[in-house]
Amino acid sequence: MTHLQISADLTYRLAAPCTILVQVEAAATSDQILTDTNIDIGPSGSKTIVPAHDGIGTRLWTTQQEQLTLAYSAQVAINRSDPDFTTLPATALPDLPGEAVPYLFNSLYCSVHAFDQVVSSEFAGLCGGPLVAAISAYIGRTMTYGSDVDNANRNAEQSFAARKGVCRDYAHIMISMTRAANIPARFASTYAPDVQPQDFHAVPEVFLDGRWHLIDPTGMARASDMAVIGIGRDATDVSFLTAFGSLNMVKQRVQVARV
Repeated sequence: MTHLQISADLTYRLAAPCTILVQVEAAATSDQILTDTNIDIGPSGSKTIVPAHDGIGTRLWTTQQEQLTLAYSAQVAINRSDPDFTTLPATALPDLPGEAVPYLFNSLYCSVHAFDQVVSSEFAGLCGGPLVAAISAYIGRTMTYGSDVDNANRNAEQSFAARKGVCRDYAHIMISMTRAANIPARFASTYAPDVQPQDFHAVPEVFLDGRWHLIDPTGMARASDMAVIGIGRDATDVSFLTAFGSLNMVKQRVQVARV
């Protein structure tokens, strides 16, 4: 079992009063137990908590006047093993549970058919877990980690064409390729201790052998030491902060350490 100490501190300046949707708290699930959790939002302190996508984790609504300041801390005990993808078969499409089916299709940042040719040519003869592992290794081998531009609006096809991106881009590319191979894949926002630079970390989660499995094509995190914040079709559903108005970042710091 892995024990993590997590903290996230955000400060944003608002141009005018603004309603903001925040998703930074680690999710309470069967394989991760939260203790010593605390979240402070100021200066108004107004907050309404609602379930997040597919009921995994929570989102928090807050309305602030001039500035958003948020401080979150938690200890998380993770009881999740690292999957051996060489042993995991694909789940036949008619056997997929209803909640997995939407993750076979296109979403805002993940175009399935844009990757049909790459998947059929690069991974011919592979299926199930070995195919997923090969896709992850291929992305890690052909992409360069980092960004010289603001890539927040890049979709998977654009990121793959650039052959450069951050964890969000790696996740979108792998999700698209995996869906192109008829395996459900979704986007997971996480905390992980070995991510450099420290920040919120995005990884794919794939459906094999009747359940979901985390995998990180950047190579920086393992399933056994990631604390999941939430999941969704792509980054749209799991943004740590969505503002319904204008704001500018003053400070953003994430720290994750094993304890």
